[in-house]
Amino acid sequence: MAPAAGLSAGRRFLRGRFRTGLIRSRNSLLPAVQMTVCAVGAYAFAEYVLGHSGPLFAATSSLIALGFSREPRLRRVVEVGLGCTIGIAVGDLLLHWLGPGIWQAAVVLLFSILLARFLDSGNIFTTQLGLQSLLVVLLPAPAGGPFTRSIDAVVGGLFALLVTILVPKDPRREPRKDVKKLLHELAEVLRECANALDNSDSTQAWHALIRGRNCQPLVDAMRQSLRTSGEVARLAPAYRRHREELDQLQQSLDFIDLALRNSRVFARRLTSAINHAALSDEATENIAEVLQETAAAIEELSLGLAETHDGVRRAHMRTARGDLSEIALRLHPKLLEVQRLEGETVVMLYRPLMVDLLEATGMDAREARDVLPAL
Repeated sequence: MAPAAGLSAGRRFLRGRFRTGLIRSRNSLLPAVQMTVCAVGAYAFAEYVLGHSGPLFAATSSLIALGFSREPRLRRVVEVGLGCTIGIAVGDLLLHWLGPGIWQAAVVLLFSILLARFLDSGNIFTTQLGLQSLLVVLLPAPAGGPFTRSIDAVVGGLFALLVTILVPKDPRREPRKDVKKLLHELAEVLRECANALDNSDSTQAWHALIRGRNCQPLVDAMRQSLRTSGEVARLAPAYRRHREELDQLQQSLDFIDLALRNSRVFARRLTSAINHAALSDEATENIAEVLQETAAAIEELSLGLAETHDGVRRAHMRTARGDLSEIALRLHPKLLEVQRLEGETVVMLYRPLMVDLLEATGMDAREARDVLPAL
């Protein structure tokens, strides 16, 4: 019985691995074609146009520079291309001065790593510069002269850069994924706060605080993806028209970041309010309802910021702005039937978060503040 169950589990595992591999291969088809064309093109150009014999470094530098990466590839291409080129140039130069050998290879590698750290903090840059310089010393010198490999590396890097500019990844794809993930987490933080109120559970509110703190790496990742996407949109003719959309995403991210920070402050205060029973049953129910409605409006905002079609995106943003405005109109302690001072503090801390969310939808700062009821 046990061997049969184990065999069945093994078959399920293999089927799952096969499906996962098939999906991964299908999604990688276009980048794989680009990498193949780029590597073969760089090799052919160096061999047939420049007359180099076996220009292996032209193909390898372009292949490594393109690679498979999460973000648009411009920075990676420049970083790896420069690392390969400088590494090969340093290796050729030191080989010319020191000659071949093991101790020479050690000197070249040490010098290359220290030079890479001096020039740039990137790990990829350091690895490529050191690796390429080491290969130059260890491999036989080409027939075309000591610096033939340096020229090949330049050719490979330029081919990779040309492919990246002419056939780039859509620079909006990763920021859209990031903003959906980020806003989903913010909505879940508020839902956990609402559940904490419903259950009078301060521990659950504290868990919401921890979840909000864990969102900071998502903010940092989106800032990085927006930075690299902006570089691609500026250089790639096919995507220059999307620079305005990327700028809007950047502005929204700034306000989402502020909203996340305010959600952490709110969750911390809510923990104290629950522990001290500072909210009446009516106030608890009203604030929990506000939190749930805000979470739903945030999901609508997420749909708008991640939408590809301009008209649909505007419709989602209008809906989110309207929903958030209706919630903001109720953010007054009396309207929420809050009576004690500590409960009023909870409401007061929620108001800046609502302003941040309204500004994330594109509303002006003064207009967003004016939506809140006067105190």
